[in-house]
Amino acid sequence: MKLRLIPLMILALLPACNREGTPEQGGIYVRRSACPIPGIPAGTGDVTLFDPSNSVAADAIDVTATITNLRATCNDTGDQIVSTVTFDVVATRRDASAAREVVLPYFDVVLQAGNQVAAKRVGRVGLNFAAGSLRAQTNGQAIVRVSRSVAQLPADIEKQLTRPRKAGQADAAVDPMTDPTIRAAVANATFEHLVGFQLTEQQLRYNVTR
Repeated sequence: MKLRLIPLMILALLPACNREGTPEQGGIYVRRSACPIPGIPAGTGDVTLFDPSNSVAADAIDVTATITNLRATCNDTGDQIVSTVTFDVVATRRDASAAREVVLPYFDVVLQAGNQVAAKRVGRVGLNFAAGSLRAQTNGQAIVRVSRSVAQLPADIEKQLTRPRKAGQADAAVDPMTDPTIRAAVANATFEHLVGFQLTEQQLRYNVTR
């Protein structure tokens, strides 16, 4: 399916930095990380299965599942930046009479510059409902690799962003990010590691309109 992702470019630039600035030489330096930003795209963190499958009525809801507890670790010490995300999938069902397995597909995407899919894989998680149980839970993991050379800012752009500015200088109050060239370079070096359910058109429509 085509991913209908909310525009993330501007929002993505902020989490890519350490939110805690450090006072240095009378100013504040915000340190940017090359690690991909983890997240769940809007509308893809939940899935609802219906029985019959062509119905979207409340009394036809068969199984609902949610991706939660998304956690990320990043190893940025080598030429390849390795991002690992783990997550839980929690589900409930309508009929608890018999034991049942439900397999749900999920996507694992590397997004560059907020809107370019650099890589995508589809995996599956299995949920095992015990007889008499309405709930089931499992976990998943996704790993992506991003080349450091692509995720690192060009030296000239980094120099412009980190150049000390003093009060009274003509450009002291000018945000370097207002320069389209700098803004584009930062966006192109910003990656996101996104996980969500691989939804059908009907499932995605249900999520965004319910």
